[in-house]
Amino acid sequence: MSDEQKIQDEALQNEDLQPEVAIETEASAEPAAAGIADTEMQLAAAQQEIADLKEQVLRIQAEMQNVRRRAELDVEKAHKFGLEKFANEMVAVVDNLERGLAAAPEEEATKAIREGIEMTLSGFLSALAKFNVDVVDPVGHPFNPEHHQAMTMIESADAEPNSVLAVMQKGYVLNGRLLRPAMVVVSKAAPAIDENA
Repeated sequence: MSDEQKIQDEALQNEDLQPEVAIETEASAEPAAAGIADTEMQLAAAQQEIADLKEQVLRIQAEMQNVRRRAELDVEKAHKFGLEKFANEMVAVVDNLERGLAAAPEEEATKAIREGIEMTLSGFLSALAKFNVDVVDPVGHPFNPEHHQAMTMIESADAEPNSVLAVMQKGYVLNGRLLRPAMVVVSKAAPAIDENA
């Protein structure tokens, strides 16, 4: 065999081998492409799971902040309004002292009793004021349905319509919250007199 023939035989063998190599390359490319697509799907799923978990963490943090704020408000309200029941009881004592003063005649014989009641009443009112219990005594002020309870309405030419003429029972507020409304007499406009009648 000549050198030329050997070269031709080798070329033919190489040609026969090349399609097999191409086939092997195509066959190995398919699993590699499938593996890449599978990895990309897993990556997308993992990224979606991370996004979901981040959102869940943010929601939990927001809920914890809301719970903390609510707890702080509850504690603040407990401090501010913890005396509400006690203050209501003390208001009843103040009412009784005021009734006692109103009933006691202003005579020399009862002067010491009146002074004692006045001092006790003054002490009670100052003690209530220390704990932010304020008196609602609105004589001459406009009627406020949030702090006043109208017991009756009277026509009055001297007062503005819808203003408080008299207080039947004082009201009280604790840190701005109503303990008891003031029971009041409210003025209403006098009926217009028809001059043509």
